[in-house]
Amino acid sequence: YLGRPETDGYRCSAMGALGRAFRETRSKEALPVLEANLALHRRHWSHDEENILVAQSNLASCLDDLGRHHEALVLSRELYASFAMRGDSNENTISSGLNVSSSLMKLELWDEATALARDQLLPAARQSLGNDHHVTLNLSIKLAVALTSARRTRDDLLEAETIMQ
Repeated sequence: YLGRPETDGYRCSAMGALGRAFRETRSKEALPVLEANLALHRRHWSHDEENILVAQSNLASCLDDLGRHHEALVLSRELYASFAMRGDSNENTISSGLNVSSSLMKLELWDEATALARDQLLPAARQSLGNDHHVTLNLSIKLAVALTSARRTRDDLLEAETIMQ
């Protein structure tokens, strides 16, 4: 892709594929590729929101892999806000919210993670995806973990037990 002009779509696609491949085993090497890929999308294809969101998601995941959880949280919140503008009950919105909740938990922001999962995400997931959908099940597990972490009340522990039954 190096010989192609910066505005070439194949170059941008190749950069994204390279970044994702690096991320599997070499996250440090993936980071500058994914950052460049997102910058290219924003600069030359700003009208293509879907591909920008994909590039942003890949970068957030890479930052998370590298332990840069604060930076990953910022990008994850932006993604969640973008998807939420499309509707709270679609799978992409709920999954991006799950990523925000996961980032909050990694930063030990238990109250915020609990509130997001309990009050917004889990009800939307149950209604639109169903109780047995993998995203709903992952949210339930994350909520139960958040409810049992740090200093929690007896009611929190009972709620976590109910969720896991």
